[in-house]
Amino acid sequence: MNRFSFDFRRTPRRWASSARLHVVGASLSLSLAACATYGERTQRAYGDFEAGRFDTAQAEYADPKVTDSAFLSGAEAGMVAMVAGDFVRAQEHFDAAYAEVREVEDRALVSATDFGETLVSFAINDTFKTYEGEGFERVMLHGCLAITYLAQGKLEDAYVEARRGNKLLESEETLYEKKYAAGGLGHFLSALAYEMLGQRDEAFIDYQRMVEKGVGEELAARAMIRLAPALDRGSDVEPLVQRFGADPARPDGAASVVVIAGVGSGPFKQEFGFALPVDKGKVVQWAVPTLVVRPQVVSSLVLRVAGAAQSVRTTVIEDVAKVSKENLDDRIAWLAAKSAVRAALKYKLTDRLEKDHGVLGLIAGDVFTVATERADLRAWQTLPDTWQAARAFVEPGSHELVLDAEGGASVSLGSFELERGETLIVVARSLGSRLYAHAIGGRRIDSPAPAATDAPVP
Repeated sequence: MNRFSFDFRRTPRRWASSARLHVVGASLSLSLAACATYGERTQRAYGDFEAGRFDTAQAEYADPKVTDSAFLSGAEAGMVAMVAGDFVRAQEHFDAAYAEVREVEDRALVSATDFGETLVSFAINDTFKTYEGEGFERVMLHGCLAITYLAQGKLEDAYVEARRGNKLLESEETLYEKKYAAGGLGHFLSALAYEMLGQRDEAFIDYQRMVEKGVGEELAARAMIRLAPALDRGSDVEPLVQRFGADPARPDGAASVVVIAGVGSGPFKQEFGFALPVDKGKVVQWAVPTLVVRPQVVSSLVLRVAGAAQSVRTTVIEDVAKVSKENLDDRIAWLAAKSAVRAALKYKLTDRLEKDHGVLGLIAGDVFTVATERADLRAWQTLPDTWQAARAFVEPGSHELVLDAEGGASVSLGSFELERGETLIVVARSLGSRLYAHAIGGRRIDSPAPAATDAPVP
């Protein structure tokens, strides 16, 4: 018999009241032992991440004792590795996170363990249940996997992951009967992979979906205008030409530089709730999570092609903070209902304990209620505030590239020899005023520059 299957109905009456008190005590001990919130448990790891101590942060997040969640261990450690430029290791961490989610999602029937966790999440606390990630977090996981594949030149794998993420997004939209202004990251990565594979018709469709959803609209619209003549789809882009202008002239056989950047730090959860005294000293506790948006130092990035008097600014293709808030708001009624059910159950338990044990039982029940009714504050905290992207077309040949964070640092990416039609990808992340960037592709013709700097933008 596991610790969740105790049946008072089969317990002799003289032992039942004592058993109830023991169960309350055991549950209270478990709750108090794990009373630290996710933010408190991972405070050191997040501090190391923000400070650029990536090896330490990655090891801390990968420790299941720190996150108490296999999904979050993989997701957090994967993001740290990706910002550090270790795309192979990042993929491994993200794969581990996905394996945890896939195992849960693929179960055809609810197991006894799941049933026990579900019961205890209703009766005691949401944090007793395995954390499977919010819906938008699972979407972001596949977007991050797509970036790691893209960085390794695995283009087919990249668009498979991007499409999988967008399918999950559609599932969330069906569940909550709404349309999120989201999916830009997945569609952009998929379109980019298709273009690099020469499948421009498929790329056009992904860009078109971005325009339809209103995510990264200008960037996607200009890509559609650029691709339309070769696909004989001029009529499809006429309204876009009127809004954004005609396709600007590009050098013959132009190469391109694409920036994919996580900008800033995403929101975190905090608890909102109250303890309400009711009749004869009993207490009812209610608690749900809310999202807090962090202040952002950097608004966007600018890619400069030194010596060519050319620069492009990134545009938002995925507003992580906005989508995460909408996704939580859609779940809040369910979370509030669960908290209300637990409040009623704990009220009845306190009433029973008071009848059996007098004041001692009343105190035990009230302490148990207040201590155990906590909001689940677990969340993927290393996500950026926004995902942004930009694309510059340059003549084939040698180019020195510089990336600036508006409001933050500037990084010299180095000089690269680019061939006709080649695409160089820059994966970047701003953290506070710091900027980290990694160039993939081209032929470097100078010594590698530091990946990050605190130097202000000139």
